[in-house]
Amino acid sequence: MSGRIRFRECSVRALQDVRLREALRRATEDLRGKWTRATQELPHFEALRDRAKQIKMHTLLHLDRYLEQLEAQVQARGGVVHWARDAPEACAVVVEICRSAGARTAVKSKSMLTEEIGLNRALMQAGIRVVETDLGEFVVQLDEDRPSHLIAPIIHKRREDVAELFSRHLGTPAHAPVEVLTRAARAHLRQVFLTADVGITGANFLVAETGSVVLVENEGNARMVTTLPRVHIAVAGIEKVIPRLRDLAVFLPLLVRSATGQKLSSYISVISGPRRPTEADGPGEFHLVLVDNRRTAVLADPDLREVLQCLRCGACLNACPVYERVGGHTYGWVYGGPIGAVLTPQLVGISRAPELPYASTLCGACREVCPVRIDIPRMLVHLRARVVSSGGVGLAERLAMRTLGWVLRSPGRYRLGSRLARAVWRVWGDRPIRALGGLRQAWTHARDFPPPASRTFRERWRKWRKPDRRS
Repeated sequence: MSGRIRFRECSVRALQDVRLREALRRATEDLRGKWTRATQELPHFEALRDRAKQIKMHTLLHLDRYLEQLEAQVQARGGVVHWARDAPEACAVVVEICRSAGARTAVKSKSMLTEEIGLNRALMQAGIRVVETDLGEFVVQLDEDRPSHLIAPIIHKRREDVAELFSRHLGTPAHAPVEVLTRAARAHLRQVFLTADVGITGANFLVAETGSVVLVENEGNARMVTTLPRVHIAVAGIEKVIPRLRDLAVFLPLLVRSATGQKLSSYISVISGPRRPTEADGPGEFHLVLVDNRRTAVLADPDLREVLQCLRCGACLNACPVYERVGGHTYGWVYGGPIGAVLTPQLVGISRAPELPYASTLCGACREVCPVRIDIPRMLVHLRARVVSSGGVGLAERLAMRTLGWVLRSPGRYRLGSRLARAVWRVWGDRPIRALGGLRQAWTHARDFPPPASRTFRERWRKWRKPDRRS
């Protein structure tokens, strides 16, 4: 990405889009309902969350050891491990593997990391055709759009939009029902699968103990991506590693129920290296590209490393009142919603995303639904402090906050301030604060400051304590 993310400006446009707001409201309400039912059906859901948190914390604290174990196990099973420090390096590795394989067409399953590093663009610039095979991502690619949700990439589109798109590109009737649209996509993609040279996936988990890549999906396209082409490339962030295969018993129920409200997804693939001589299916080559892209810098930050525990389930997006109203594109980059507001400033630099930490009401709903109990509000407040310390807010706001802090640190100054406020308010009358004009800021445009009470709580308390006046 280039340039500064302008969340405030984009959110104003999104709020004026009635269709977008209605699509987001329906989808997030549906996903929240499924999450509630799915988690209530699992009696030990809270215990699983605690255990998952412990495993993630332990793994991140010993990440170097588990990554080395993962590399050794992948190599022992005939795979090749590549290390990429940043997005250009990761793309260069994948392009070189494709060129070495003489690839002309690559098929991909859903992967937010490949969105993060801009892999599709790099492959196309190298003359390699790349086709998304997840239905939502396929629609996004056809429409030259971007995903707007971690799990539901076309949450911002209506069925009618997709029907019109397929009519232009695949020749389906203009008002075709969903069944016709999915059948057309399947027929189109089936031919691509059969001619693809390379299959590219992300990874939901990387198992250090066995060198396995774990993929969770519902459409079966990821399984075809990993079995039909002769080369499989898995591209994953270094934080995806977990220690043991049995840890999946903790993470899979949490991921699936938090993401889609299902008890279990339709397909769970555990891939350990390329096809063996005794196996009929699978690729002849397997490559694992481990991507840093500033993750080690995040890991080194004790205040913010918790964000690396994220499972990318999207539950925090569905629970967030801000996301529900403005959608994922407003966040300006790959990761939207509360987790994006924390992750994006760390991956692209806070100077390019200073508004994102403020894209939250701090209501805590994201923390309540997170399957690994990530304290997103705490990190948002921490990032806000960094924005202020780096000069990311105006002089007037900084002076106002410093004055308020100076007043609140002293009971005497607070009492004096309360009296002054009441005196000013008596002069000001019932007029709204926005009438001040020069002080008209974004937050006073839609709301007003309540008038101070005629008496403070302490004054009321002192009066109540006097026996002769209590009656």
